[in-house]
Order: sequence, then structure tokens, then C-alpha cells
Amino acid sequence: MPAYDTQLLLKHLLTQGVAWAPDQEIIYRDQVRHTYKDMYERVLRLGAALGSLGVQQGTKVGVIEWDSHRYLEMYFGIPGIGAVLHTINPRLAPEDLAYTLGHAEDEVLIFHEDFWPLVERLRPRLSCIRKYVLITDKGEKPETMGVDGEYEALLAAATPLPELPDLDERTQATLSYTTGTTGRPKGVYFTQRQLTL
Repeated sequence: MPAYDTQLLLKHLLTQGVAWAPDQEIIYRDQVRHTYKDMYERVLRLGAALGSLGVQQGTKVGVIEWDSHRYLEMYFGIPGIGAVLHTINPRLAPEDLAYTLGHAEDEVLIFHEDFWPLVERLRPRLSCIRKYVLITDKGEKPETMGVDGEYEALLAAATPLPELPDLDERTQATLSYTTGTTGRPKGVYFTQRQLTL
């Protein structure tokens, strides 16, 4: 047996923060203050909420969101349950965005309300997407948007997972696409181990 045989997983980075500094605050602009402990519970709620939408290990989840506290939760929560976080660059041309979503085979799309016009424009071409989750700061989801849930409401309704599952460190964690290249955008992925290192 090797002296050190622990899988390098993103969840270990998060649980270390909780163990060493549970009350350390994470501050998002002037809007949100969470402790590491609070964030970890939200990550566990996110894992359960995604499971209720049918997300499982290997499911690709596209995300169009600002660099927010929710984005941080998704960074740990989506790969934390073995799904793949597809970080989407909304500045890509619509043609390239539609291509990357289809090429990635995203099944769930989580998007901030600011990107609704873009999502609505692409929606007829996104046959792979079976669930849409809206992120809004208004507290309620607009009924006209035709989404399957609102991020905060899904978290509030979810019973937190007891913990994030153990995975193989070679499990794909994230997927992103190149921009500004010749031809179609190219997909690049990282494993749990690569991101942890």
C-alpha cells in the first residue's frame, strides 16, 4: 500500500475549509455573506436539487452566470455529485453558443435572468436541453419564462445530501470551449484530480 492513497477530489478542498474555518465569511459584492459552513450546506442542497431534476454522474450541466456566490456553489456542487460543469461564455457568437451546447450534450441549462434573451433566441436549437433553471435576484420566477425551476427555490425545497459522494479522481469535472479560434470552438475538460492539483 502506498503511504498516501487518497483520491484528489474537489470536495476535499471544500470540506477542508469547513473543518478549518467554518465561520470564515465568503462575501459576494454587497449582496451576500455566507460562511464556509453555510456554503457547504448550499452545495449539498444543490446536489440534492440537481438529483431531483434527474442529474446524475456524467450529466452535462451548462451554466451561464456571472461570477457570483452561486457560481462558486455550482463549481463545487455540480462536479461534487459526479456531473460535469460546462462553463458557458455568453460572449460567444450565438451560432457558436448553440454549437457548444449541442456538442457538449448539455441536458440541463442553469442561467441568470440577464441572459434570458440569449437563451430564448437559442432555445429552438437546443434539443439536447431537457431542463432549464433560472437564476433571479427578484425572488420569484417569471411565469412567462418557461423554466423548470428557480435556483434559490430549488435549493430551499431540497433536503441537503448527507455528504458529497466519493468519486474516482479521474472523473471529468468541468468542460469549457475555446473562443476566438479558427473554425468551431474546441472543447477542453478537466478531471477532479487536475482541478484539485
